[in-house]
Amino acid sequence: MMHKILLLLFIFFSTTAFAGKITGTIKDDKGNALSYASVSVKEKGSGTTSNQQGHYQLELPAGDYTIDVQYVGFAKQEKKIHVSDADMQLDFVLLPSQLQLKDVVVSSGREDPAYAIIRHAIKKREAYHNVVDSFTCDAYIKTLIKTRALPRKIFGQKIDSADLKQMGVDSAGKGVIYLSESLTKIAFKKPDKVKLEVISGRESGTNGFGFSIPTFIDFYTNNIQIMGGQLAPRGYVCPIADGALNFYKYHFLGSFFEDGREINRIQVIPKRKYEPLFSGTIEITEGDWRIYSVDLMLTKESQLEILDTVKITQIHFPVTKDIWRTKDQVLYFTFKKFGIDAVGNFLNVYNDYDVTPTFKKKFFNNIVMKFDTGVNKKTTAYWDSVRPVPLEPEEIKDYTVKDSIYRYQRDSSYTKKFQDSLRRMQGKVSVMNILWNGFTRSDYDPKNYTTIQWQPLLKQVQYNTVEGLALNAEATFSRGFPSIKRELSFTPHVRYGFSNGHLNAWGTLDYHTRSYWQGIHNDMSEDAASFRSNNFSLSGGRRISQFNKEDPISPFLNGIYTLFFNHNYMKIYENNFVQFDYNGAAQSGLKYAAQLLYEDRIPLNNTTDFSVIKYDPQKFTPNYPSEKIDSQFIRHQAVIADVSLSYQPGQKFVQLPDGRIPLGSKYPTFTLSYQKGFNNILGSDVDFDKWNFSVTDDINFKLAGQLNYRIDIGGFLNDKSVFIQDYRHFNGNQTIFAGRYLYSFQSAPYYANSTTASFYSTLHVEHHFNGLLTNKIPLFKRLNWNLVAGTNAFYVNSNNNYVEVFGGLENIFKLFRIDVVGSYLNGNNGQVAIRLGLGGLFGGKIKME
Repeated sequence: MMHKILLLLFIFFSTTAFAGKITGTIKDDKGNALSYASVSVKEKGSGTTSNQQGHYQLELPAGDYTIDVQYVGFAKQEKKIHVSDADMQLDFVLLPSQLQLKDVVVSSGREDPAYAIIRHAIKKREAYHNVVDSFTCDAYIKTLIKTRALPRKIFGQKIDSADLKQMGVDSAGKGVIYLSESLTKIAFKKPDKVKLEVISGRESGTNGFGFSIPTFIDFYTNNIQIMGGQLAPRGYVCPIADGALNFYKYHFLGSFFEDGREINRIQVIPKRKYEPLFSGTIEITEGDWRIYSVDLMLTKESQLEILDTVKITQIHFPVTKDIWRTKDQVLYFTFKKFGIDAVGNFLNVYNDYDVTPTFKKKFFNNIVMKFDTGVNKKTTAYWDSVRPVPLEPEEIKDYTVKDSIYRYQRDSSYTKKFQDSLRRMQGKVSVMNILWNGFTRSDYDPKNYTTIQWQPLLKQVQYNTVEGLALNAEATFSRGFPSIKRELSFTPHVRYGFSNGHLNAWGTLDYHTRSYWQGIHNDMSEDAASFRSNNFSLSGGRRISQFNKEDPISPFLNGIYTLFFNHNYMKIYENNFVQFDYNGAAQSGLKYAAQLLYEDRIPLNNTTDFSVIKYDPQKFTPNYPSEKIDSQFIRHQAVIADVSLSYQPGQKFVQLPDGRIPLGSKYPTFTLSYQKGFNNILGSDVDFDKWNFSVTDDINFKLAGQLNYRIDIGGFLNDKSVFIQDYRHFNGNQTIFAGRYLYSFQSAPYYANSTTASFYSTLHVEHHFNGLLTNKIPLFKRLNWNLVAGTNAFYVNSNNNYVEVFGGLENIFKLFRIDVVGSYLNGNNGQVAIRLGLGGLFGGKIKME
């Protein structure tokens, strides 16, 4: 045993005794710290970056080295050092670059020399973009977001001192709200193969992975995406893009020399406001016309969404004589809305480039990002040893305080005292909770927790001509099993119609994957979105259903139209039912679902004609699809099976330690479904076979906008016995509020064209211009209102068809959309209508069920 200990000690000292630690500060000639200055070790081709205070650190084996320090706008400084086993202090003071102007600048009538330089850079752009066939490198990524002020209320919700403390900010709302670090290995191979292997990740105050995706911004591409296109789906025109001279003006600021190279500094100026364009400076080397550095800004006048400003700085360096790569990159941003004043940055430091790597067979696959099994289990000592950029004092404090609180809460979660404290914090259930706010209560048992969620009564009140005033009560009782990441829940429903006097009650039992363990279960967040899942549901009882199971009109909206406009668009029937549902997803990305349904279908008729405003001679229509059938259906039974498969080829994934997250692909999603109505089983009166095949996709054309489409074909293979509930319904809409985009016909009748035909087809197409054209209209460009246009159509035969075309504006207040729709029904002119809906930056993300 002793010889093994001695051997370990020998190995330890042999690898550490002759390593020296170099620390220092980087300032300008006035004593100001230079934040995120680039520090390179010339002999190793690697280095680090200073922090916001200008401090940096390096660890190097004993030997002689040359340390280079760069900062955009300042002359590079170089120092030769000898490293021994002793720590070393090495400070730098950088001087502003001494720019020299070319004589041609002052010559009257001559073109600014910046244009000739930019033309050379444009010609070289494609070659430098494709200069390497493949490469690997390591990336250190640090993300910091902090608030400078917070309001006392956000969207009407009060922020008290307990909330501020949990967020980690002081009484003025100032402090760090998010801090993370990660180390990621990056591999790339032409044309678009990428693999990220996250070795370690750390997130302040949680056991999360941190922000682990490097924000590689390649200024050798024509169109530059920032943060995955979330801030602007059109992207931004690169200052050296092929057509950049049509978008930018340039001004030569001067040149300077470093390492024998002449570097040209050029000011980049957008020709027009409210175009997706940068402003700032770009430095280009003389002769070979490479990018040396960038310092570029985006603002609201660049069509920037959500954020107020984004600033990007990069420094490039030679990996080999002919190949240059990004050394480090900082993306700064500011946000000031709703009384929230926040700033942040994403720091990326790239090291250990290999531009001639050898990859194992099948190294690149559909896993584009993989997390190590111990990604979030590294110690503080580990991070102190591998972190290339020193932490700021506020970052050290944030880690210390929040990690301590997290450990205390996690350890305390297993004590009765802590659980009792959490339960008391929930407060008592009030009358207001029952009637309007709803409530959720948990016992906070970390092993097998139990929760109840109550839906407020008044928000579920409905009105229709069948039941009159209808009152609904609903609650969900859940039992969680964190050890197996599953949850069992039971949801009872009770509904009473005051006009027809019918009491309906049904319940649903769900056994499903718990996708995110909240609160005290944050330590299991690495399983947040396991893509492989199998979920089961069993429900039964007596309920109310619309004839079209896709519910083309909401009960709330129908109630408004019934009470104030005398239109009872929603058609419903009663049914005793038993239903089993199963849905899941495989690791390959294949999604599947199956349903087995028994219904005893009971007709319902109108029992009231009350309305707040009465329109004579307006009369309510019968409670059945009178556009399609002449009289109420007869009571019958139905046993129906439904299966569907959905698959998107080329699906890419993030591989978590236990599960996958889908990232989508460049290919469409294909869905095939089949429905069978069984005759003479449990008294079933139906007999039919129905199929449907759909293709959906979103295509981003960058500056030209985004195209979304959905194509369906299908029909009845057998229609021996089909009741109106089982027809193929085309989701119509006769209200001013838009139906679900790409799934609805915005001005079509609800049931007039329902069919049992052997074949039908539908088409939904809409193009989001995302600022194209509207950025030429003064008011719209300032408000960032965007054009949208498209068409919806279905075709059964020459007597049953429909086409509508629409155009409108979206991103109104980031939420809303308004369209003008012109329609043609069965070859005849229909109507011109207005439709209001959700669309834009935030509105487009809201799913209407």
